[in-house]
Formats: sequence, structure tokens, C-alpha cells
Amino acid sequence: MAQAAEKAKRGKARGPALDTDALLKAYRTMLLIRRFEEKAGQLYGMGLIGGFCHLYIGQEAVVVGMQMAIEEGDEVITSYRDHGHMLATGMEARGVMAELTGRSGGYSRGKGGSMHMFSKERNFYGGHGIVGAQVSLGTGLAFANKYRGNDRVSLTYFGEGASNQGQVYESFNLAALMKLPVIYVIENNRYGMGTSVERASASHDLSKNGAPWGIPGMQVDGMDVLAVKEAAEQAVAHCRAGKGPYLLEVKTYRYRGHSMSDPAKYRTREEVQTMRTQHDCIEGARHRLEQAGVEEAVFKKIDDEVKAIIQDAADFAQSSPEPDPSELWTDVLLEG
Repeated sequence: MAQAAEKAKRGKARGPALDTDALLKAYRTMLLIRRFEEKAGQLYGMGLIGGFCHLYIGQEAVVVGMQMAIEEGDEVITSYRDHGHMLATGMEARGVMAELTGRSGGYSRGKGGSMHMFSKERNFYGGHGIVGAQVSLGTGLAFANKYRGNDRVSLTYFGEGASNQGQVYESFNLAALMKLPVIYVIENNRYGMGTSVERASASHDLSKNGAPWGIPGMQVDGMDVLAVKEAAEQAVAHCRAGKGPYLLEVKTYRYRGHSMSDPAKYRTREEVQTMRTQHDCIEGARHRLEQAGVEEAVFKKIDDEVKAIIQDAADFAQSSPEPDPSELWTDVLLEG
């Protein structure tokens, strides 16, 4: 009986035994990102967030699964769809939301907004507004790690829309040539600003885009947090062993438009609804946990905790003061 109870407690995933505690933590983080982004969308609609705002709703399993495979000190850099990455690395929701609303309590003191937040303490080296620019910077982080011999890995995220930018291939060449410990993560959510990947890329398997430089790659189900974690662990082991870069094409889906101003008329409502109802990463994780014997009360507690965090973040963002005009002159130049 005791063995049967322990087996039920652990549950089973497809394949190896399920680590229920780890999946519960992943579920909570994905739910936190989802609720944060929904609230950000509301605040944008109220006029409290200016400029651009690119939501991560639907893609939560990508960054959460990747974070499950790395260690303290490993670095993360990404593009403008970055709120989920910030929260997954441990940045506080109130600081991220305050930055979105341009308040002094934000991570960039209200001057970076949605696309340009940083946290050196959490090894998050920013969202970047220029398409593909962060790929070169992430390669540079990996170069610094190799130079220092510190066994750290750089996670460098970019979308399928950026995958054909010239600096991406220049980065591939340098990383392969010098065997840099960088994992290139293509978050393939199927659509760029308004064009499907099929219409924009002659390559139909983006995981092979590093092949000319001998960079191994893998396609991953980005709607399955455990599949992402497993692939990430393989990529991390490759890099830490000194074998050079690794490329992951993580196939995911964004439920909202490219940005808040995008009506997303280039796809059907039926397509979006199918992804929401049949492939949602949060619901998929919850289903596995339910099969493993996790009770409804546990999910209710997590939901209540997340709601409280998001409400606190929204309240903090709206009550935090705007930056003092003197801040215009700070963080502009760093003298060595």
C-alpha cells in the first residue's frame, strides 16, 4: 500500500516518472506570467502603459522550461517580448509592472519601458527592441564566460522572424569557431509582425539553421514545459562540456497579436481557439498534475497567491511616482 501511495504521489508523465513538485513550481510560474500579461493588457487599454507592449500569452512554457535546466549565474537575454523572461528569472512582478507604466519603482527606473528592462542581480541582460540585435550580445556574454573560464551558459532567445537576420548567422559563425557556451533559442510562434513563418523563411526546420557551422539543433514542443526542460538539459550539458553552441527551435504559439496594436487578421479565430483548447501549456501541466493526484485545493491556493501578487504589482505600479526630471541625465554614459 505504501509503495502504491508513493507511486500515485509521484505520478507519471509520458516516459520517466513525474517530479510533481517541480511541475507544480513550473505551473505556478507559468500562471504568474499569464496573469501578469493579462493585467498588463488591461493597463495598456486604460492608457497607463505607453509605447509598445508585446505580450507573452501562450508561450509561457518556453522560458519556464528553459529556466528549469539552468543554474544560478547562467545568463538570459531576449527580444522585446520579454515580460515572461523577467518573471521566470525571478524579477519581482511589481518592479516589472512599474517599469511598464514608466514609474521610478521600475527595474530601469521608468526609463526603459516594456522593451528595455535589465536586472544584473538576476543575470537578465535585457529585452531588446532591435530585431535580432540581442543575438550578437548573447554571443558576447558567452565569449566573456569562455574567456573567464567560469562554466556559465548564455541563453539567447529570438523569434523565427529574427532567425534570418544577418547578425544571427554572424553570431553562429563566431560561436562555432570559438566553441562558445551559448544556447540559441528560437521561439517559433509561427508569425512575425504579420507574416507566417512559411511565407518568410525558406528553411522549414529552423533547428537546422546552424548546420553549416556544425551547430547541433533540435525541434521542441514549446507547449509542453517538460519537453522544453528535457531539451534544455541536453543543450546545457553540451555547452558545459565545452562542445560549443547549441540551437533549439521551440515551436510555440502566441494567442494575442504581435503587439497590442495588432488585430492579427492574418490568421483565423478557429486556429487560435484550437491552440487554446487543445494545446495550452498551463492546462496541459495542470492535467498532468491532476493525473498525479494533486487536489483542487492546491490549484486554488496557487491561483489565489498569483492573483494577490498581480494585484499588488498593479497597485504598486500605479502608486509609484514618475521619475524625477534629473533622471534624464543618469544611466546615459558609463565611464571606465
